[in-house]
Amino acid sequence: MKTIKNLCVDSKGRNEETIIKRGATANLPTKYGNFKITPFIRLSDNSEHIALIKGEWSINDAVLVRLHSSCATGDLFGSFRCDCGSQLHESMRIIEKEGKGIIIYLDQEGRGIGLFNKIHAYQLQDEGLDTIEANIALGFEPDEREYEVAALILKEQGIERIRLITNNLEKSIAMKGFGLQVIEMMPIEITPNQHNKFYLKTKKDKMGHLLQLNDSTIV
Repeated sequence: MKTIKNLCVDSKGRNEETIIKRGATANLPTKYGNFKITPFIRLSDNSEHIALIKGEWSINDAVLVRLHSSCATGDLFGSFRCDCGSQLHESMRIIEKEGKGIIIYLDQEGRGIGLFNKIHAYQLQDEGLDTIEANIALGFEPDEREYEVAALILKEQGIERIRLITNNLEKSIAMKGFGLQVIEMMPIEITPNQHNKFYLKTKKDKMGHLLQLNDSTIV
């Protein structure tokens, strides 16, 4: 096991020491391709994060990167309420086709509010609030996520230049704040359905996500 320590300054100007411990690496064959998997623990809160790795790279390579926050409902159960699971699996396909890249799977369910509160937010959305209004009603920011662990894992993996698979400009800003070069943002839009079209519209209109949302494509 290796302990990694770094002093990070994020996009909000916060300066703090983040310490993570890297676990063992094993092969992980999947339906989307063959990867290697390495877990990490953030020692300050014992949160567990995963690096899903494909191929090798040099220090000058612009590496495909997906920062993916855990979503039990979407990633595990195939929920139609969001596009999380589909984005994760499409990112795996893209990286497999590229032949190299990394997915950082972050332990921050429900945009950082946890599963317990996320389901409460779902209940509020069932009653008419949008995803941002629901978080605020529960006393949270619209997005509580942080990306210092992701940046530290990328640097530990010898990555300095990234092609970020995301619709979320905030992720790009965060990575730049941690000293990584974002060479490209690659939008990853999943065809909306009747259950998540309002959720996706909220992400586009209120959170600035790069989404087209052509109603004619809704399934």
